[in-house]
Amino acid sequence: QVQLVESGGGSVQAGASLRLSCAASGSTFSTYAMGWFRQPPGKEREFVATISRNGGATYYADSVKGRFTISRDNAKNTVYLQMNSLKAEDTGVYSCAANRGVTSRDSGAYDYWGQGTQVTVSS
Repeated sequence: QVQLVESGGGSVQAGASLRLSCAASGSTFSTYAMGWFRQPPGKEREFVATISRNGGATYYADSVKGRFTISRDNAKNTVYLQMNSLKAEDTGVYSCAANRGVTSRDSGAYDYWGQGTQVTVSS
């Protein structure tokens, strides 16, 4: 079992940057593909980014491509989401998730979820 704890959220102005972190418990972190999802206010949860077990493959939602970067440090059991040029539409609760399989844009493919961290971007 994996426990995930996100941090790094906050309230910023449009154009600013934030880096989210997701710390995982357990010694098997490197066997999980990881993903970031977000839930905007009043909307369904949506895919943001995913990274393979060794970090060699990454995929992004079109809405964040070129602005967000997902990375991981398996020695620290941590996955990151660097968010640059933030926009008001990036506002939402950001959650990380672990997948015993391969990278996926489908939230249903993920086995473990963190509680989420709030990101608010004002224009």
